[in-house]
Amino acid sequence: MLQKSKYILTAELIKVWSGMQLQIRGINNRYFVILCIMGSFAILSSTMSKSPVLNPFAQSLGTPSDLLGLVAAASTIPGILISLPAASLSDVIGRRKVLLFSAFVFASAPFLYLLVGTWWQLALVRFYHGFATAVFVPVTEATVAELFPDKRGERISLLNSVTGIGRTVAPILGGLILALTSNGYVVLYLAVGIAGVTAFVLAFLLLTERKNPATKPIAAQKVTGKMFQGWREIAQNRSALLVSFVQASQYYVFGAVEFFIVGYAIEVAKLDALYAGLIVSAHVATVIITRPLLGRMSDRKGRRTPIILGSIISCLLLLAIPFTAQFPLLLLLSVGYGLGFAMVISSTSPLMSELAPAGLVGASMGFLSTMMDVGQTLGPIVSGIVLASFSQHYTALFASLGVILLASSLIFMSKTGKAKTRGQNSL
Repeated sequence: MLQKSKYILTAELIKVWSGMQLQIRGINNRYFVILCIMGSFAILSSTMSKSPVLNPFAQSLGTPSDLLGLVAAASTIPGILISLPAASLSDVIGRRKVLLFSAFVFASAPFLYLLVGTWWQLALVRFYHGFATAVFVPVTEATVAELFPDKRGERISLLNSVTGIGRTVAPILGGLILALTSNGYVVLYLAVGIAGVTAFVLAFLLLTERKNPATKPIAAQKVTGKMFQGWREIAQNRSALLVSFVQASQYYVFGAVEFFIVGYAIEVAKLDALYAGLIVSAHVATVIITRPLLGRMSDRKGRRTPIILGSIISCLLLLAIPFTAQFPLLLLLSVGYGLGFAMVISSTSPLMSELAPAGLVGASMGFLSTMMDVGQTLGPIVSGIVLASFSQHYTALFASLGVILLASSLIFMSKTGKAKTRGQNSL
């Protein structure tokens, strides 16, 4: 009788535990959907504020031609300055509070464009607007990594692909608004504001605090010390530094390719702007479509192989670009490059979260995001110098990008060995 009661009690405990697990998964899935919807509106708003309106708007304000690049780059500087501190702060005070700050910037910045009267004011507004994305990206990735510890690659990749849809739609919608309205700038930034406010409302009403069991509440005066302690731990983690180096290399090349492949298509291949745009869109669309599938693959097979294989594929395809001027081949090379790029970045983010010490997932993702912004900022600048140094010879440019990818893959390969880089395993 006692033995039978024991079995009944065990069965009931298993039933209760299974029910709790299903409930937790359901709550986490709903939270994930909210983040995706919020992110879509937020990134739609942010991207539409710059593409395609920023260049003509800046010129209409009489911006000196040599300062147009400064206005364009103003929004990327906060990514380098604030991603790490903001994501670290979310480890200490919670993700929701930091995400609400990001959502507030998304909602408020668009209306400041309506008050702009000079180019330097536009640069300041762009700088302020940049804080939104700089905070949002690493904090949401850290949140998703904690919600789905067994599906980090798939869910982080899916989040980025969904928000990537907003990034893809934004230039089209912005162009339509400018083309169809007489007072285009005002109407466009009002639309940007509506999307930003929608993201803020979703964050304020629907996001709840996600408690990190590894983090204990601490006094306010100790917040700064806790953050610096986390930074020291990450700086001493060679595996985290290695993954961040790979991420920076990937986005260095991506930023350069996105900018200079258009010049190659028009100047060398003699294609018109439409075909050049299709070539750029091809690798962006490939990343959006394939990233979740590749993230799921890295969850199941490990992170190391996709990172190495994706880097080598991208390297070889970039080296081939200067040897063809045919649109179909360039389009195919662009798709292949997007696939290789997606293979790498679908593994680097989840791997970084897995390498993070307990309670420092946000700080780790913030550091990764900072390195991404550093790479993406330096890519076009240094590549422009390379191109000018070789008399506008694109073979040298794409060769330099291929060498960077090959070097990063070889360094990563030599430092990681043959062990699987998944779960809590170190590199």
